[in-house]
Amino acid sequence: MNEETLFPDVRIVLVETTHPGNIGASARAMKNMGLSRLVLVSPHDFPNDTARFRAVSAADIVDNATVVDSLDAAIEGCHLVIGTSARDRRIPWPLLDPKGCGEKVIAERTDRSEIAILFGRESRGLKNEELQKCHFHVNIPTAKAYSSLNLAMAVQVVCYEILQASLAGMAPQAWDIEYATAEAVEHLFQHLEQTLIDVDFHDPENPRQLMTRLRRMFNRIRMDEMEVNMLRGFLTAVNKKT
Repeated sequence: MNEETLFPDVRIVLVETTHPGNIGASARAMKNMGLSRLVLVSPHDFPNDTARFRAVSAADIVDNATVVDSLDAAIEGCHLVIGTSARDRRIPWPLLDPKGCGEKVIAERTDRSEIAILFGRESRGLKNEELQKCHFHVNIPTAKAYSSLNLAMAVQVVCYEILQASLAGMAPQAWDIEYATAEAVEHLFQHLEQTLIDVDFHDPENPRQLMTRLRRMFNRIRMDEMEVNMLRGFLTAVNKKT
């Protein structure tokens, strides 16, 4: 198999990248490890020749990059979404180290799987609301003296672990129903929030982290398509009674 297509179901998503050189360097890191699908969310300066120059022999990945204007568009159709996070959060999320991230990606690959790994802005990473769309967060440990990682370095580390897990011969986990896609889960959360408002359980003016904690709970469960449909059906029945 051509190394450029080792992981056609895994997309690397760069969110609002400021410097085009970081896009090119990230593409080079991806190609080193056999990944080829690059998605750019509202890049500040792209297309740009600097990106192709920094990509060296991975200019094809830059040329074929998909550019979208929202994170929801970038993760559309994905059954597993992992976001990189450099710091602890007020409400902790299921956390992976880079090796665990690679193993999780390989374990969940199926014929229909779509997987996204998100990398945030060079200056401040991913926003809280973006990280809440993820099933897992991945943190790359660094020395305390200097904890800042270049974007392409972070991409290189995560892609390396995906390749290593693949080379180790890990087998995908079996499940009878496909995991729900990111947009199906997002629609469930919207339906759930509106229902909670309708029954006077949730006050959007004083949310008290309710929806954040519910997102964390359901993302931790990793719902499949049937489970999401059952919950939507239950909520619809509640709606008819209110």
